[in-house]
Amino acid sequence: MRLNDIIDRIKLPFRKEKELFSSLHDIIGFYPHDIKYYKIALTHKSSGQRNDKGRPLNNERLEFLGDAILDAVVGHIVFKHFENKREGFLTNTRSKLVSRETLGKLAQEMGLTELIQSNTSKRSHNSYMAGNAFEALVGAIYLDQGYDAVMRFMSKRILAQMVNIDKVAYKEVNFKSKLLEWTQKNRVKMAYEILAEDKDKEGSPIFGFLVKIEGVEGGTGKGYSKKEAQQAASKETLQRLRREPQFIDAIFQAKSERTKMEEEPTAIAPDLEKEKEFIIKAENTENPEIPENLEIPESLENTDITDEFDLSDITHQPKELSREEIIAAAEAAAYES
Repeated sequence: MRLNDIIDRIKLPFRKEKELFSSLHDIIGFYPHDIKYYKIALTHKSSGQRNDKGRPLNNERLEFLGDAILDAVVGHIVFKHFENKREGFLTNTRSKLVSRETLGKLAQEMGLTELIQSNTSKRSHNSYMAGNAFEALVGAIYLDQGYDAVMRFMSKRILAQMVNIDKVAYKEVNFKSKLLEWTQKNRVKMAYEILAEDKDKEGSPIFGFLVKIEGVEGGTGKGYSKKEAQQAASKETLQRLRREPQFIDAIFQAKSERTKMEEEPTAIAPDLEKEKEFIIKAENTENPEIPENLEIPESLENTDITDEFDLSDITHQPKELSREEIIAAAEAAAYES
């Protein structure tokens, strides 16, 4: 191997590291002190890299640290930016700013995804990988230069130049509408059940709601109004629909049982014509048909059957007796006794 080739191979890592320094400066706004933290932050587990001891080398630990630091820093910024706002508003705003979707978009806009070491071919479209790398980058900044450096990065680089914190805070995602749209599309029944109606220490009302889909319990939520509580419950339900296949299975199983019951025929209504069977039909009473195989007892062979059912002596009016007949009947009764 020629000497020039050896020199080029030696220079190559230094050249790449210099390029990484330059790229990181464009992204975070300052030069790193210790580049190793940033290299790890940009290493996805799919790369298969290992350290000197043979252990996997990736950004998962830095991601964990960065997630915690990011919550603290963004919470601090939101707290100072929105004075006199309640805890619920501040929590909601912070959640929007540090959501996986928001961090993924920021990573792509900043060009961070182009620096990730990964074996996946579509990393630029993988918001989870990009968002995780952003959190790992925050962890690297914290270890490299401390909490104040993270605060400067987030307040002056991210929230001042790339994110409008006010628009994010007041942009409301209508989770209730999204959930209603899903239930209507899938033809399942949904209801909001109130769980609690209380007051906080300052006397402000607090409501708690539970979402039920086909009778299956979904998410719960609390808020200072019924609308806010239902929104929170709807958001948690939507998250469960995305993450828990067994939750969806339970809903459609309940729907199947309900629709099966609805499709079963109801009890047949009674036939009113049958109620008239107690009425004796008077058709052809003069010459009723007698079955040919009807056997007549010998005692009745010479008897006129119609005599047994002669009703001519039955009358509604009582028969009037003469005075003599009444006396005779009384004497006869006396002698019999």
